[in-house]
Amino acid sequence: MMESKIVYFEKPGEHNTEKVFELVDEAMAETGIKKIVLASTRGNTAAFAMDRYRGKDVKLIIIPHQFGFREHREFSEEVEKRAHDEGHIVHYGTMLFHTDGIYGNEIPTLIANYLRCFCQGFKVCVEILLMAGDAGLVEVGEQVIVVSGTGKGADTAMIMTGATTRNFRQMHISRILCKPL
Repeated sequence: MMESKIVYFEKPGEHNTEKVFELVDEAMAETGIKKIVLASTRGNTAAFAMDRYRGKDVKLIIIPHQFGFREHREFSEEVEKRAHDEGHIVHYGTMLFHTDGIYGNEIPTLIANYLRCFCQGFKVCVEILLMAGDAGLVEVGEQVIVVSGTGKGADTAMIMTGATTRNFRQMHISRILCKPL
């Protein structure tokens, strides 16, 4: 048997970012996981994580919005260059739960709405892990830490097992580190 704490934030949002990464650091020390899959729309959360892990043996897989999600590019080109220069990866994949009408069904919305019952970040963690898996950036069965948020910053983190959309059922949420109520 294993006991573990889950931190619940009273409110979602970027003011939780520092605490989220403190919890991520604790989880990395405990598990030895060195890969973080991270949602970052504009690049601020990615820059925060790069500052925090500069010079450390941590690999960031940064997942911004896909191109065309908005009319203009959202993710900072400067942060993207920095990420590449520091050995991290920025991946613009198809946002899996934003594909209604493209494939003739509403299943992506059903899945997204179900996951949002836990919180917005929960939905994003599942989505970006599958995006990273589909790109070959996370191996099927690989344990990683996945971080996302609501709007700006980070407020949700989990330890998850990698999968791809082709083998979705192999994805596993091993531990919830934190989430907003």
